[in-house]
Amino acid sequence: MTQYNYDLFVIGAGSGGVRAARMAKRHGAGKVAVAEEYRVGGTCVIRGCVPKKLLVYASEFSKQFKLAESFGWDVGESTFSWENLIEAKDAEIDRLSGIYWRNLSNSGVEVIADRAVFEDAHTIRLVNTGKTVTADKILIAVGGAPFVPDIEGAELGITSNEAFHLETLPEHVVIAGGGYIACEFAQIFQGMGSNVCQVYRGDTVLRGFDDDVRSQVHSELVRSGVRVITHTVFEKIEDIGGGKKRVHLTNGTQLDADVVMYAIGRNPYVEGLGLEKAGVELAENGAIQVDAYSQTSVDNIYAVGDVTNRVNLTPVAIREGAAFAATVFGGKPTAYDHSDIASAVFTQPPVGSVGLSEADARKEFKNIDIYKTSFRPMKLSLTNIESRMMMKLVVDGDTQRVLGVHIVGPDAPEMIQLAGIAVKAGLTKDQYDAACAVHPTSAEELVTMNEKWTPPELKAAE
Repeated sequence: MTQYNYDLFVIGAGSGGVRAARMAKRHGAGKVAVAEEYRVGGTCVIRGCVPKKLLVYASEFSKQFKLAESFGWDVGESTFSWENLIEAKDAEIDRLSGIYWRNLSNSGVEVIADRAVFEDAHTIRLVNTGKTVTADKILIAVGGAPFVPDIEGAELGITSNEAFHLETLPEHVVIAGGGYIACEFAQIFQGMGSNVCQVYRGDTVLRGFDDDVRSQVHSELVRSGVRVITHTVFEKIEDIGGGKKRVHLTNGTQLDADVVMYAIGRNPYVEGLGLEKAGVELAENGAIQVDAYSQTSVDNIYAVGDVTNRVNLTPVAIREGAAFAATVFGGKPTAYDHSDIASAVFTQPPVGSVGLSEADARKEFKNIDIYKTSFRPMKLSLTNIESRMMMKLVVDGDTQRVLGVHIVGPDAPEMIQLAGIAVKAGLTKDQYDAACAVHPTSAEELVTMNEKWTPPELKAAE
């Protein structure tokens, strides 16, 4: 019987890899190691969800100060220090990364601070030391990396990775992209006092979300002061001196900025990993191809998280990692169900979404009922702020099962977690209606909407 150095070797110490390693030990795996080339914690903890939400919180205060005045508060003059915020953010990320490291070590997992690449299906080379190790099972959990366009002057721009480490708050920012990262950072910088322009190739931001969500977020971006330019992309970027860059768009527009940021997607981080030496096959989109149990084309090699490009969310990577450990080391084959996963976009106001959009539901089901409402949140009732809240239920007209819930407004991410349970459980509109409302809340609208929405074109036909 072949003797390996490790029973399990995990490449990447993000949320998915860390959970898989710890759960594998809990299931009785022998020697387990995790190799990480940067910092333990992965994209979410180090340069993604967590620091981003800290910046979102910081950027919201400028609006909250104005809101407070409508409720009788005299907040006086306020100032903002980007430097103090980044210092506090870095301290918190250091603390969280340390917790991840300690949890791995306390679980009996060896943590290796090095880049790991394949030499063959069972052999890993540690790049910095040149050492090679062998493993019976190998899990790839390296995540993704921001996409940078192939244009003239591309090196003059930054990605979300670098945005967390800017030395000063930029006066003018131009952001490429219309996805959740682009929209969130547009309002982060705007809320802190930057002038922001967002450039998107489509007609409405947040492609893939329900159309009503997209329209609402687009309107709120503009309302917040973000200049949104659609139907165009970056053509080139030039350095015009004094720390300024000039962005040339394909529609002929020129934009000057201190910071130019790309938020146009992320790619699986597979470059230089040596997958060809191990025989691991990639899908057409560059992601590692896996089956329902996260197994690659090579029997002993598995992959979880964003590198597989299934559902690129941190909690999904965690669940995939746990399912892998249960399957391979727990004797309980487990395939994670990727349907009806709740998600949030931390725009201002934020988005909560779970289940099918109206457009997708109409493609899949014969009869669809739509319930939706739009109103000013009570918190804005004493102000002249025109921001509105939108809630929408997508319902199977034959079975009355609620197929999707979509919310744009204050606390939408908190609400969608609970709504996600109901959608996952397959509850019906009648069961929603049977729940007593909590008053006065915005969430009560989820159980009080009782009038079906009819598209204008159908109303006209009637």
